[in-house]
Amino acid sequence: MSYAVSGALQTAVYAALQADTTLETLVGDNIFDALPTGTLPQTYVALGPETATEAGDGTDAGAWHEFVISVVTEIAGFLTAKQAAGAISDVLHEAELTLTRGQLVGMWFRKAKATRETGGLRRIDLTFRARVEDN
Repeated sequence: MSYAVSGALQTAVYAALQADTTLETLVGDNIFDALPTGTLPQTYVALGPETATEAGDGTDAGAWHEFVISVVTEIAGFLTAKQAAGAISDVLHEAELTLTRGQLVGMWFRKAKATRETGGLRRIDLTFRARVEDN
């Protein structure tokens, strides 16, 4: 197993989300790896937790990465959050991203969970699974 490609995968995912015009229309540049201090935007996207497991094949080191991307909004109803979540899914499901280290073999949408949070917030957590090789 190699976790060494994790940073390159995160960088590519973040860049792909920032470059998408549909997502930009919905959340502006409010896509975060770490939440900013102070008042949060009305709607934002946050890169979240990740789990990696071994997937080497004897010739190359590799890993499966499951990671969460969250859409959070204080706008009433789930429509805005679902539109943003849909845009994220369109960008990342079966994406062909170029990594600065290793290569992305494939990326797939796994699941989503929509919840109401305290303070009237709506949240959708999208889970994606990526297979990478470090060759």
